[in-house]
Amino acid sequence: MQPLRPKRLHPGDVVVIAAPSGPFIPSRRDELDAAVETVKEMGFTPRLSGLVESAAKHFWNSGTPAEQAAELNALLADPEVRAIVPFAGGNATTGYLDRIDYDAVRADPKPLLGFSDITALHLAIHSQTGLIGFHADFAAIGFGDTWRHAAPERRTELLELYRDLLTGRLNEVELPAETEWETWRSGAATGRLVGGLLDRLIRLQSTPYALAPEWFDGAILFWEDVGRALGHIWNDLHTLRMQGVFDRVAAMVIGIPTRIEGPPEQYGPATIEDVVDDVLADYDLPVLAGVDFGHTGPNLPMPIGVGAAVDADSRRLRLLESPVA
Repeated sequence: MQPLRPKRLHPGDVVVIAAPSGPFIPSRRDELDAAVETVKEMGFTPRLSGLVESAAKHFWNSGTPAEQAAELNALLADPEVRAIVPFAGGNATTGYLDRIDYDAVRADPKPLLGFSDITALHLAIHSQTGLIGFHADFAAIGFGDTWRHAAPERRTELLELYRDLLTGRLNEVELPAETEWETWRSGAATGRLVGGLLDRLIRLQSTPYALAPEWFDGAILFWEDVGRALGHIWNDLHTLRMQGVFDRVAAMVIGIPTRIEGPPEQYGPATIEDVVDDVLADYDLPVLAGVDFGHTGPNLPMPIGVGAAVDADSRRLRLLESPVA
């Protein structure tokens, strides 16, 4: 299956801030308001979804799986809606992958932004339709929070990058580093980006919406993680190894894993780099790490399915084509 490019945005297009995962919390109104202003600065018209406006909740989610799927499907089918930005992440999306209207995605492909829990949506929709998903910031924790605290020049750089990718002004661009990226394993490669939050990728692969093995052929696998034990990451990477993923991909790009708990003292120190080296011992894969995406924010956009070039030695990552049509 070939990647399906979402339609490019135009100035004034409607961008909906929705709640496909966690709920809108009224105490975070300042983040929502700031995100609305950021969408306006990009030149688009922000709109709030019903679940955001109502601040609806079901356990830790914005609604039941049926309610969340109904809102997402309505947005996918609405011709006025040209892009969807989740308010936040959480632990919800796996619950309604079987309720998504994949035909609506094919009929009117539009950008869906987000990371963390939204990884499950990105990858399931990608596996079923080929849609290029924007692994990118949310409204709240991103546009409305980490962007506010970024240096003004970095915020401007990101705003222009997001806007120009969504509107198709950029066909090729080098992603700008803010932190110092790291060469964990030498080499360079080109391929289509695929990945997201590591544990959501692992979970998805056990569902009927898993990525077929050929999606990984020659791909650049990117991942990050948050709030887990280092041993869990080790196990997840070995799961991918046994699925044959590392026999297929051309390179690995690692974001900025956050709140990762190392092994107990009696087992000695270990780092994420140690784990990656251990799991990839039999593979000759370039590994670029510390790239600016993950739960630290602000996130560089990593469009799933877009051709990219990574050079771990020069610590560069370049998008080779537009993510939109």
